[in-house]
Amino acid sequence: MPAPKLVSPTGKDIMLRPVRANAGVEAAYNKQLQRWIEMMHRSLIYFIQAQYRANPPPSLAQDAGWESFRDGSPANAMRRAMHRMSRRWMKAFDKGAEDLAKYFVDKAAGATDVQLKDVLKRAGFTVEFRATYAVNNAMQAAIGENVGLIRSIAQQHLTEVEGLVMRSMQRGRDLGDLTQELTQRYDITKRRASFIARDQTNKMTAVINRTRQQELGITQARWRHSHGGKQPRKSHVEASQADSGKGKIYDIEKGCLIDGEYIWPGELPNCRCTAQSIIPGLEN
Repeated sequence: MPAPKLVSPTGKDIMLRPVRANAGVEAAYNKQLQRWIEMMHRSLIYFIQAQYRANPPPSLAQDAGWESFRDGSPANAMRRAMHRMSRRWMKAFDKGAEDLAKYFVDKAAGATDVQLKDVLKRAGFTVEFRATYAVNNAMQAAIGENVGLIRSIAQQHLTEVEGLVMRSMQRGRDLGDLTQELTQRYDITKRRASFIARDQTNKMTAVINRTRQQELGITQARWRHSHGGKQPRKSHVEASQADSGKGKIYDIEKGCLIDGEYIWPGELPNCRCTAQSIIPGLEN
């Protein structure tokens, strides 16, 4: 049974408070990603260091001759070790990605519904949200996207690490320099995971909120800038300042025309903008 269409009981439009991404959901998602990355990093460091010491590059091998190297050469031995470790960690991320993605999407969707329900209640409307085809479809799409992103964290990190290790072997660099480079790569991967957690929480909130708006018969909203982030998009700020600071009105189904394309708040990377729903008055 569809939710009732909302109409303001007065002759004036009602502006709802924006629904914002839940910081707790983002933190929980990021925490789990960081834990997996840390486990992978520690494992890689341990095995790479062990392999490096067992089969050092020729320039570090001192008096060792060619015949002393296992697997034909230090580079071959390291490459085979890296492939084994890569398969192991890709398998681990593949195994956990689906469950983590489902957990995150469920929590994000639930938090959005709870917040939107509270926003509506404060405006004088009592609404009970149900599982619908549209919401389920949005959630399934988000699960698929996040599974791919989680897998890409391991895939990208492992590819970069293998490149660093093989170049270090080729140049005959010592283990200290390599370990430092691996730590720098680890920091880059951690920052990427934090970005994914933040960006996907914003996107998930925006998608569920937009879907619920449409189910409630809300057709218009105002674009509101979050005033967060160090480098806000100028066009997004201008959209929020339009109409004497009330925010640019846009069609929820179509999106807001910004920079020559129709987009929704929270859709673009690092966008934290929100939608301020408009419940039309009786005269409208």
